Amino acid sequence: MTVAQPDVSVIIGAYEAMPYLIECLSSVEAQTIDPERIEVIAVDDGSTDGTGEYLEEFAERAPMHVLVIRQENSGGPSGPRNVGLGKATGRYVFFLDADDRLGPEALERMVDMADRAGTDVVLGKVEGVNRSAPKSMWGKTVERTDVFSSNIKFTLSAQKLFRRELLDRHGMRFDESLFTGEDALFTMEAYLRADGVSVVADHTCYYLVGRDDGKHVTKSGSYTLRFDSARALMDLIAELVPAGGRRDQLMIRPFLVTLLPQFGPKYLTDSEEIRRHKFELAKPLMDTYWTEGVAQRLKVHERLRLHLVAEQRPELLLDVVKFVKAKKQAAALLEKKGRRVYLAYPHFRDRAAGIPDSVYLAEPREARAFPGYREGGVDTFVRRAVRKARRVLTSREVRQAA
Repeated sequence: MTVAQPDVSVIIGAYEAMPYLIECLSSVEAQTIDPERIEVIAVDDGSTDGTGEYLEEFAERAPMHVLVIRQENSGGPSGPRNVGLGKATGRYVFFLDADDRLGPEALERMVDMADRAGTDVVLGKVEGVNRSAPKSMWGKTVERTDVFSSNIKFTLSAQKLFRRELLDRHGMRFDESLFTGEDALFTMEAYLRADGVSVVADHTCYYLVGRDDGKHVTKSGSYTLRFDSARALMDLIAELVPAGGRRDQLMIRPFLVTLLPQFGPKYLTDSEEIRRHKFELAKPLMDTYWTEGVAQRLKVHERLRLHLVAEQRPELLLDVVKFVKAKKQAAALLEKKGRRVYLAYPHFRDRAAGIPDSVYLAEPREARAFPGYREGGVDTFVRRAVRKARRVLTSREVRQAA
């Protein structure tokens, strides 16, 4: 008798996951998809709190096939995920963290979406429980999109449905040399290599649970690991996307989410030694990947801080970070009859600082918040002049023809 291939392999990496694992596995058992269409591959990563024993108990009574693997602690989530991926036989794989849980009908809805749309990655709506969760990509359900046409670049966690054939074709695995950001690297590569991405926004598919004990599968790590993570993601984007607007669009993510926080409020409490080290770590990244295209896509205070990092001006950065931490509103200076809005953060038009005005110039999305701003500029007037000239020429042609 031939056993049918499961539709989805649920891969669970578990380390010291009790008691959260109980609700996690209950959410798998409660899925509406036929149990014969699921396999669960659970990897106990050297737990000492009964996690492994509970997984084995679950395997004995669960209605679906469950494979439990117990191993010595690997030091991070990548190892267990890779072990599980190597054992998976489903058409799709879903990575479920042992302290989180699936929403009702999650697997059924995501598999149906992937089959219907023919896409390689499916994002199911995520909600946070005692912690924050990404929000900007859940505006509406979308059967087919990509990383350039949506906000999915701002959710790079691994808790998504991936077509296993895509992962196998490109030999995709989690980078075990990274101790933070490994899921961002994996997911961004999947987005870029995928034949379409779907978004299920009208149903909560995943609950991201904040643990009371602070022990998460993903470890926070030191600031140096954050720079490693940023470098890996930037290198991947540069490898797969040619230089230009599309690359700049994706580079926003590592600059904004990974690099910029290193020069936020925490920077004020850093020692002088750590501040110098952060500038040293940032320099090769700024030299290689900081472009005008990336800068223009950021808010003024974000752009200003990264500009000062790129220019290696720590003495000026401190004032800006203090201003931002105080949550002050920078004064707006409207020029060119309201068509330009400059935000007067520290060192604006300070000759000694020598920071270009363009760094303080608000892009339309940010400028619209200020009364008196008139959207449009030289380009708008040129377009109007061209349209007027065309109307005049057309009118002449009509008169001559008559």
